Amino acid sequence: MNFLKSILFRSKIKEDNLLTLSEHREAYSRNENESYWSIVKKQFQKNKIAVWSLRIVYFFAIIALFADFLANEKPIVAKYNDGIYFPVLKEYAVDLGITDWQEEFINVSWKDLNYDWAIWPLTPYLPKNIDFFNTSASPFGEQDVPSTKWKHWLGTDGLGHDVFAGMIHGTRIALLVGIVSMGIAALLGIFFGAIAGYYGDEKLKTNIPSLVVFIISFILAIFYGFGVRSYALSDALGDSFGSFIIELFISFIIFTIIMLIAKLISSAINKLDIPSKEITIPIDILISRLIEVVVSIPRLFLIISIAAVVAKPSIFIVMMIIGLTSWTGIARFTRAELLRVRNLEYIEAANALGYKELRIIVRHALPNALSPVLISIAFGIASAILIESTLSFIGVGVPAETITWGSMLSSARQDSTAWWLAVIPGFAIFITVTIYNLIGEGLTDAMNPKLKK
Repeated sequence: MNFLKSILFRSKIKEDNLLTLSEHREAYSRNENESYWSIVKKQFQKNKIAVWSLRIVYFFAIIALFADFLANEKPIVAKYNDGIYFPVLKEYAVDLGITDWQEEFINVSWKDLNYDWAIWPLTPYLPKNIDFFNTSASPFGEQDVPSTKWKHWLGTDGLGHDVFAGMIHGTRIALLVGIVSMGIAALLGIFFGAIAGYYGDEKLKTNIPSLVVFIISFILAIFYGFGVRSYALSDALGDSFGSFIIELFISFIIFTIIMLIAKLISSAINKLDIPSKEITIPIDILISRLIEVVVSIPRLFLIISIAAVVAKPSIFIVMMIIGLTSWTGIARFTRAELLRVRNLEYIEAANALGYKELRIIVRHALPNALSPVLISIAFGIASAILIESTLSFIGVGVPAETITWGSMLSSARQDSTAWWLAVIPGFAIFITVTIYNLIGEGLTDAMNPKLKK
């Protein structure tokens, strides 16, 4: 009897082992059919610290997106003189030039109006509002306010600016600086890195007439697209960021039209069969030397030098300067990946099928070479936020009326007893830089090819 039981027990173990083995095979086959990015997503989700860091970024993004509804001197919605008004939304429309304020709301103190009822933001202050009765007010000290609704929950600075409102709107500036500057850096870095990596020093060939037409047209495109319109761009930047984007878009259109005309002229010259020697352009060496020159200059000093000579300081100019000086690392990563990818079979097959080189680079080479670029962008956003905070702290390039975390930290130097002016924005900068670095480390681990095996 015991012998039969032992045999049945062993057969049961074998069935369980076979079932487990089949389950593993199905799981393995499912893993083989998964795309690269789905595997990266799963590997990233295993890093709990990186996942929570990403969630904190989402939280900051929500604060930045709804900053005007969280900290504003105007009510979100109010009933006044038998009418329902949405002052915060109305302000967006006024800023876009769609409408104008009603005469009864021009140059008024919003908190002194006699509302039938009103729903106020979390803190009823803008960063620029000054409370003369509560200068350098501590978060835990007594404050001269009409009611709890008007309390400065994180205190005020020496001029009476609300710290809580400054922190909320400073979140928007911090995220914008990181995303916009690294967006510019990514465009430049991917462009130069892709050209250098794909063409190398041997593949980019042209004739002398086409090269001359390209150089002349490029100089003219820069001159008419940006040089002649420098005053229009400067004035638009002083008006608003939206106006600057429109003017910049017009400049890019002019630049593109001139370069397209140059391409047509070059094609017409080539059809004439003019005898000309074909030359090879060592584009990889030229771009590599350009990268080395930019890297050799201390970036912070370069940014300070450029920002110091700008006629009209603007936070958007700071974003552009940071982006224009931060593309070298992305270019190096892109170049290294393109040097590896360009010799793979699918690129050779695309060349054999006669696809244009621009299509091969954009649709086939780059999508398989952007993994390290994303990691570099994550670390670059943290670096950009830190640089902007440094510039705001020393008062270079950022307008004095713009409240940022760095400028709030700088105000702590004027009052050594106001600990909240140093601790609160300093902690926010520390947290933001740290979470982006943790996200970068999580991407580094998730995109490690060894993890896919």
